[in-house]
Amino acid sequence: MKNILKNSVIFYIIVPVLAAIWPALVLGLYLPDTQEKLKNDISDYTDANNVMLDILSLEPERIESGDPNKETVEFAYELVIFEIASLCDIPPAKCKLNSGTTIDSKNSKSQSATVRLSNIDITRFAKFLSIIQTRWPKLVCNSVKLDKKENIPDEWDILIDFKYFYTASD
Repeated sequence: MKNILKNSVIFYIIVPVLAAIWPALVLGLYLPDTQEKLKNDISDYTDANNVMLDILSLEPERIESGDPNKETVEFAYELVIFEIASLCDIPPAKCKLNSGTTIDSKNSKSQSATVRLSNIDITRFAKFLSIIQTRWPKLVCNSVKLDKKENIPDEWDILIDFKYFYTASD
């Protein structure tokens, strides 16, 4: 082994060969793959843009700002939690709600609640949490506790702590 390291001819051959291989790999493998990914991303963007334009033409009210004459829906945990749970195929028997009293402070008003979902798979829970926080941006999820059911592949007991912050108009 010492003889190989002392022989400088090997270094004069190996280092230039390795230096020549790197650009060949970049040009031969990495660049075409990157160009293909770029074409796919551009195609995906075009498809998404077409879908957004379709939504705009079919339902322009989705992007309009709040109409001052439109009646606003008041937030209520009892209505919101069970409505979103039914959208996510979570039966009412598997959904328990404990809401606290409304707390008024100087400039704000808030209300806390805990939601217990029993024997739910993780995809339904993720859908539930995603939809509820998309529809109610002032609803904050403070914590989530997941308890896996023994010997059942995808069944969880979930405890969620929410807090809703009311605005002056609520």
